[in-house]
Amino acid sequence: MKNLILLLLVAFLATIASAKEYHVSVNGSDHNDGSLAHPFQTISAAAKIALPGDTVTVHEGTYREMVIPANGGRNDLSRILYRAAPGGKVVIKGSEVIKGWEKVTDGVWKVTLPGSFFGNYNPYKDPIYGDWFVDHGRVHHTGEVYLNEKSLYEVTSLEMVMEPAPVTKAQDKEGSLYQWYCESDKTTTTIWANFHKYDPNKELVEINVRKSCFYPEITGRDYITVRGFHISQAATQWAPPTAEQIGLIGTNWSKGWIIEDNIISNSKCAGITLGKDRASGQNVKLGKPAKNGTTVYNEVIFNALRNGWSKEKIGSHIVRGNTIFNCGQGGIVGSLGAVFSTISNNHIYNIWTKRMFSGAEIAGIKIHAAIDVQINNNRINNAGRGIWIDWMAQGARITGNLLYDNTSDDLFSEVNHGPYLVGNNILLSELSIRDHSGGGAFAHNLICGKIQISKMPPERVEAYFLPHSTQIAGITGIYGGDDRFLNNIFVKAAHETDSTEKGGAVFWGLNGYDNAQFPILADGNIYYHGTKQGNTDLNCTVQPDFDPGIKIEEEGGCMYLQIKLNEDIKKMDTQTVTTELLGETIISECVFESPDGSPIKLDRDYFGNKRNEENPSPGPFEIESSGKQRFKVW
Repeated sequence: MKNLILLLLVAFLATIASAKEYHVSVNGSDHNDGSLAHPFQTISAAAKIALPGDTVTVHEGTYREMVIPANGGRNDLSRILYRAAPGGKVVIKGSEVIKGWEKVTDGVWKVTLPGSFFGNYNPYKDPIYGDWFVDHGRVHHTGEVYLNEKSLYEVTSLEMVMEPAPVTKAQDKEGSLYQWYCESDKTTTTIWANFHKYDPNKELVEINVRKSCFYPEITGRDYITVRGFHISQAATQWAPPTAEQIGLIGTNWSKGWIIEDNIISNSKCAGITLGKDRASGQNVKLGKPAKNGTTVYNEVIFNALRNGWSKEKIGSHIVRGNTIFNCGQGGIVGSLGAVFSTISNNHIYNIWTKRMFSGAEIAGIKIHAAIDVQINNNRINNAGRGIWIDWMAQGARITGNLLYDNTSDDLFSEVNHGPYLVGNNILLSELSIRDHSGGGAFAHNLICGKIQISKMPPERVEAYFLPHSTQIAGITGIYGGDDRFLNNIFVKAAHETDSTEKGGAVFWGLNGYDNAQFPILADGNIYYHGTKQGNTDLNCTVQPDFDPGIKIEEEGGCMYLQIKLNEDIKKMDTQTVTTELLGETIISECVFESPDGSPIKLDRDYFGNKRNEENPSPGPFEIESSGKQRFKVW
């Protein structure tokens, strides 16, 4: 062991000794040597030569390019770091500024661009497509037009641009009147746009021209850190789990990236992608219409295993401290490539707000195969769906997240066998949990919306794994139940009742689980304002007439939660949630434990404060007294 430590130390010191720092400035030249005195002009110039241990420091300015890292780092001690220089705003854009607009009529302008302008990729000839994409009977291009950093709405005819009408499902009806349309032939592309009162030759008008802003073309470019940039405006393609997923920034089937403290916005589809490789399948459902989606995705999984999908080669990324907004499909998405990763302290909002297309891959965070994935302390609002763990979540922990104003649901657990743990979360949207899985544990959450449960059809068969591994232990269907609900607070909105909707039955509380195939464990929960206990929850408090008056408010860039708690919360007989208490899941036969195999003990609350281990408070906060409370939750 001493010899190994010595060898690692020697290697680390050797890396430090040989490491270089390259500088990039908008006033530099790619013919320079990249020194501080003679910087490069593009990030791409540095990305072609940066080696393990090197740092690329990018100085203030806007860089219109797609950065394609040629190399990756060697390990955590020998990374390649791309960073924005302190003190300035550094922007990477996949767009170009467009001038030379010709006026057609009041508000409507056009520009004609030669094919040479776009090089080998023209987003205005590239329709959005892919598995589980729903186009609503029309063509959508990966191209986009922006007026003063705000994207316009693509329509399907020049007549619609001339006489704009609000987009029916768009959240911003007034904004949806700013519309564009394109036509392309073999030599030119013409774009018409309705800018209303604005003169596009006097304003900042940009259009997408690149597929991404930061993305390696070759897989296995490991241990790269990207820090402190504004990354925006690219012609990203639909990113389903059965295809290569390309975002504004993406890891492309690699290991050990850190994406932190960036502002990421205006992606046609996805913001950050932690996705799979192209070799394991590319929109295979479209290519195999005779097979159902379950079959083709299982084929992709086995292809990925043959291509080296393992903890040693893939995943273990860190995505933290980013602000992600105005993306058409998702904030953070990842199929297979996000295993063993941590996604924390990100603010994700305004996802899928145009509602011009839809599909089965839309969410603030959408992860397939959330094996030992930690999704912690994120704020997700107005994202359509908040967090979606789909297929094979095992060892995942979703803790300390704030979710609200999500029109689909806050959390969707789809076809997972578990174990996965959902703890200390604040779920405030109309539908809090959509549970189409088994083997989950929900502890110390504030659940202010409905719960939908559904039993999956028999053809939906999914894998489960050996603990903390991508090695498949078995494959079977989803039967429902086998969940644990401990020390939660349930609250019902006024005038709401249980119901049935497409996809399953909807309930306020846990009574919907009474007919699940596998029983659930419920203990220590509080049911306020008409929410209902399940038949297994005998140690609980039910207050049908008590309204806790929950309210979420933004003040000075911070979020505050107001709640009133009655004195019964201090009289509850509760238990500390531990690995021993949670037990073993029925299908995967695994226990709830940390990624390193150590036992779980939920002895900290939403804020990290120590809980009373003898009698912890239900809900996300450890409470000292009852009555009206106001918490700063972000």
